[in-house]
Amino acid sequence: MSGNNVMIDTNIAIYLLNGDHSLAEILNEKKLFISFITQLELLGYPGIDEEQTKKIENMLTYCVIVDINNSIKSRVIDLRKKYALKLPDCIIAATSIYLDIPLLTADKDFEKIKELNLLLYEK
Repeated sequence: MSGNNVMIDTNIAIYLLNGDHSLAEILNEKKLFISFITQLELLGYPGIDEEQTKKIENMLTYCVIVDINNSIKSRVIDLRKKYALKLPDCIIAATSIYLDIPLLTADKDFEKIKELNLLLYEK
């Protein structure tokens, strides 16, 4: 993977939290970006306990969390109309496009988005 910056999807964050060492090696020394959506999905997952919450919060300290802005909103609307993907996926993709950095995900639905620099992770 070339370049130092990479946006990670929620599933990649979950793999990291679950100890995927291969993925951790790939991302070692990369600057990780996540959408605020990923932050909300991780911390708002039903049934997580205090220990898991602390683990997630610790991981998030190593990430740049990107909030939504008007440029991202505009891209979200365009992507949603064009590809009919779920709103959270459109927000994550639009954020990656806005930042002009690759999106690392295990979700093949993102392959539809032609404007996206996609890095597909397969276990």
